[in-house]
Amino acid sequence: MYGITKVTGELLGNYYFHKFGLDVRGLRYPGIISNKTLPTGGTTDYAVEIFYEAIKNGKYQCFLREDSTLPMMYIPDCLKATIDLMNADLKKLKHHADFNLAAMSFSPKEISDEIKQHLPKFIITYKPDYRQAIADSWPKSIDDLASREEWGWKPSYDLKAMVKDMLEVLGEKHKQKKI
Repeated sequence: MYGITKVTGELLGNYYFHKFGLDVRGLRYPGIISNKTLPTGGTTDYAVEIFYEAIKNGKYQCFLREDSTLPMMYIPDCLKATIDLMNADLKKLKHHADFNLAAMSFSPKEISDEIKQHLPKFIITYKPDYRQAIADSWPKSIDDLASREEWGWKPSYDLKAMVKDMLEVLGEKHKQKKI
């Protein structure tokens, strides 16, 4: 139902734009990595959990295989993209309710290797669970050419910059109180 309702919303948005001229704009986000919101057990949540565990315990057991590459985005880029699309010139938009967004794609091994650049003693192990099948059904990357061409989308964070910022922000929170 999740995917069906998303597509239905996009189709309705496009219908209202073409039929009534209503300015409807929509984004398709990849997995979002936030330093504000705690993970809730979703398939992409390993990419947030790994930071909390690295800081608190120096180790993490990942529920995906080490080579499971998924498209992701850091929350500042998510917010930036949303505002940029809202401010985009309507006359330049060919699409309306169905813009794809991409920022970076990485695997658990790639993110753990980057964390190890900052926390060399960090250890990751892998024990795939039911979420592995979900991850295997998703694309490894997203084509966001329309977003880049129509309203100039460009992410600010790559994996290296995101890892550095996440460790700094969550490390500071951890000093203030136990995570």
